[in-house]
Amino acid sequence: MAPDHHFALPDDEELLKHVVDVHCHPTESPIVPEAVRACAVTVCAMASNPNDQELVKSLALEHPDKVIPCFGYHPWYSHWIAVRPFSSKEDHYRQLFIETDYPNAAILSDFYRLLEFLPEPFPLSELLSELRTNLTSFPNAMLGEVGLDRAMKVRYGSGDQPRKLSSFHVPIEHQISVLEAQLDLAVELERPVSLHSVQSQAVTLELLARMQSKYGQSWRNISIDMHSCGLSAETWKLLSAAHGNIFLSLSTVINSRSPAHRKLIAQCSPDRLLVESDYNDISFSTQRTWDMVNIIAGVKEWRVEKSWNEELEEGVAGAVHILEENWRAFKEGKHEDKNFQTRRKRRLRDFFPRPNKDEDEDSA
Repeated sequence: MAPDHHFALPDDEELLKHVVDVHCHPTESPIVPEAVRACAVTVCAMASNPNDQELVKSLALEHPDKVIPCFGYHPWYSHWIAVRPFSSKEDHYRQLFIETDYPNAAILSDFYRLLEFLPEPFPLSELLSELRTNLTSFPNAMLGEVGLDRAMKVRYGSGDQPRKLSSFHVPIEHQISVLEAQLDLAVELERPVSLHSVQSQAVTLELLARMQSKYGQSWRNISIDMHSCGLSAETWKLLSAAHGNIFLSLSTVINSRSPAHRKLIAQCSPDRLLVESDYNDISFSTQRTWDMVNIIAGVKEWRVEKSWNEELEEGVAGAVHILEENWRAFKEGKHEDKNFQTRRKRRLRDFFPRPNKDEDEDSA
């Protein structure tokens, strides 16, 4: 399917009410109340940086029936966050970006050009305090968007200005410190997580293993969604076998760029799949999320219901019903270790078709 192909939306509005866009960024565009009201699906609205936490909070307060708030700090903004003491703005950013005591003229020129666009650093302790307040204020709130990104270069400019890339990357060690502190809080408050991982497979796997070792059952009490998951099918098989609390979600805007997402869907156990739009305009959430419902259903050979109360023949899966059950399990957490798959399959057996051997490989 081409990335710009769209599936016809169902006539039954009740069916769409059971679809959840588990990852989107509606506050990155001007909020039009009519567009929010017209959105037919539930959306998980992600925050990313210190400036948009309040925007997400306001959106959720105004539309509690449509919006699940997600608070957290994205790796693209992790350089704004200070994990070590600093004497000045310049001192903080030098610690991150200048690796030598004697940088050459080109590096210094690029650094000082970038510095004028960067905000005053935010101490991590202060942001964690705000994050705790936001998460506890909303019992249904998630942690997100958080993660790791080795590909990202820091941009010049801010806001709506044209932004070009500098030569600087945020050190992965710094990103890990920011992420792990947020995951610690998610474990404490038992909140699900939307996780970004780009060109960071090895360090992501290491971090998840460390969290499991550190927290044991407390780690399995929360769920992790690998959002717009770009892992290979082989890596996903290893990850899902090691972690019974890891789910994946896919978006057409990111994953449909490559045919590899179909292999990933085929490899993934049916009860670990979620759907998302990853869009920055709520006007597109319904269509983009519905497109991914249909793509997953096509790969998994699930029937896509025409209405919520449609009666399907015995042994035929209803895609929206399956994905809603997956979302419920993701929200609830409390995953058992070795018995996780057995428990989930028992809950779903009434409407799952018998999976073929290829589909069920990673649930063994």
